[in-house]
Amino acid sequence: MTDLILHHYPTSPFSEKVRLILGVKKLPWKSVFIPPIMPKPEVLELTGGYRKTPFLQIGADMYCDSALIADVLEHLQPQATLYPEPEKGLSRILSQWADTTLFWAAMAWSLQPKGAAEVFANAPPEAAKAFGEDRGKMSAGNMTRLRPADATSAYKSYLRRLSDMLDDKPFLLGEVPCIADFSAYHPLWYTRRIEAVKGILDLTPAVVDWMDRIAAIGHGHPAKFSAAEAIAVAQAATPMTVLTDSTFQDDHGIPLGSQVTVRAESFGLEETAGQLVAATRTHYTLARSSERTGTVHVHFPRIGYVLRKAEG
Repeated sequence: MTDLILHHYPTSPFSEKVRLILGVKKLPWKSVFIPPIMPKPEVLELTGGYRKTPFLQIGADMYCDSALIADVLEHLQPQATLYPEPEKGLSRILSQWADTTLFWAAMAWSLQPKGAAEVFANAPPEAAKAFGEDRGKMSAGNMTRLRPADATSAYKSYLRRLSDMLDDKPFLLGEVPCIADFSAYHPLWYTRRIEAVKGILDLTPAVVDWMDRIAAIGHGHPAKFSAAEAIAVAQAATPMTVLTDSTFQDDHGIPLGSQVTVRAESFGLEETAGQLVAATRTHYTLARSSERTGTVHVHFPRIGYVLRKAEG
């Protein structure tokens, strides 16, 4: 198997989700640390515009968004499965809720003033301002954020609901962890890291015990790698063979071979431009080239992303 290269940073919640999935699947991987905020020149060199964290590189293929990364890892290593039967569909729906609704409630609670003060306590004074400005640019006024008071009510309710699901089983949907567990865990993991706000979790002891079980899975077998080495890997590799026309699902009236852009629906609105070389029922693939990387394929999930034909 070609090396798995995860581009991430230690305090990224969605990166923690993927790190644990690598752990449960016992996969070796290479770890490239990237900046939490812009500028991210090496990231953009590989993705063509996508700047969210993390993304997974396999040779000259870049997989964006943790939902798609989970599917890729499931394909490469089916055991332990992230989508056990008969709850396969339910696990995906619960995962999507956790990655969106639960995540934003957790972030609003965790980064209320006392939480943010702790997070940036050892950083230069301008670091908090730079972080806030960076995240503001990622949403560009396109999404409504919860106020801390509203987030408190929502987060407590969501924690109680998760606790109810753990009344008679060790994981959210059964005896083994699934994609829903990893998606619900990572926002809570972020809260738990912050002493000033983590007490909210103590209201639901069953959730804390479940978090301990998830944390015990670990991160598998990472090895340090540099951004320059990752770019060299892309340059030396050939992207995977594109899927045939028989797998093409055309929901947009945009034929394969067209110049297109893809961006997230609501957060991380920077576009990636390239040639549409695949559009299956689950994802889009864009081909793009640069002098440093050669030709790479950048992959996005359909859900949560906007495909448009490039202007001109």
